[in-house]
Amino acid sequence: MLSSKKIVVTVALTLVACLSFSNTSFAKDQKSPMMSGKTKMGAAPKSLCASTSAYAHKEPQIQPPTVKLPVKNRTFTLDTNCGQIVIEADGADAPLTVLVMTALAKGGYFNKTLCHRLTTNGLYVLQCGDPTASGKGGPLFTYDDENLPQAVANNYPAGTVAMANSGLTQTGHGTNGSQFFLVYADTTLGANYTRWGTIVKGLDILKAVAAQGVLGGGTDGTPKQAVGIEKVSVK
Repeated sequence: MLSSKKIVVTVALTLVACLSFSNTSFAKDQKSPMMSGKTKMGAAPKSLCASTSAYAHKEPQIQPPTVKLPVKNRTFTLDTNCGQIVIEADGADAPLTVLVMTALAKGGYFNKTLCHRLTTNGLYVLQCGDPTASGKGGPLFTYDDENLPQAVANNYPAGTVAMANSGLTQTGHGTNGSQFFLVYADTTLGANYTRWGTIVKGLDILKAVAAQGVLGGGTDGTPKQAVGIEKVSVK
């Protein structure tokens, strides 16, 4: 599903980024915990969040950033219809991811997008970052994993922000793109997902959204409470 055309960028012999350009993005992978198929958006309960103008749309074409070290820590503010979610991004331990997410955010990639997946049993996350709201969207490049945790219990604790992916390519490179997940309760996952930030404001919002459950019942799917990212700012 991914193009074989590769550009490998090495900086100071400490960071290798694999940028894979393709006309397709993430493949649907039912076996991958942090990927999802097509979903439908639910109506927002007025008591929890305002209505949102976010909608499913084609991904903007954002070019990959120039890799230059060191990368400073950043603060991402997600203005959602449910309130602000603020993320302190770890530029020291996840420099490539922070560079890419900063470039995407500043390019307006996440504006007017819907968080398309909520899990409420075993995994406790809200997944966002796909303009198409299908679970398959992403930029026209991918990059490698970094700052992976140990394979221990609760290795993605509440407040963690990490990248979704669809596993490794045949050449062993990562498949990170734009999709990320916000952990609202301690979660145990395979040590396969780049941790790049911590939620410092808005964890209560995620818990309230999770309490509303999944559209149509079940424990994994479109959140019953629609969550729209109206815009993202980075400092």
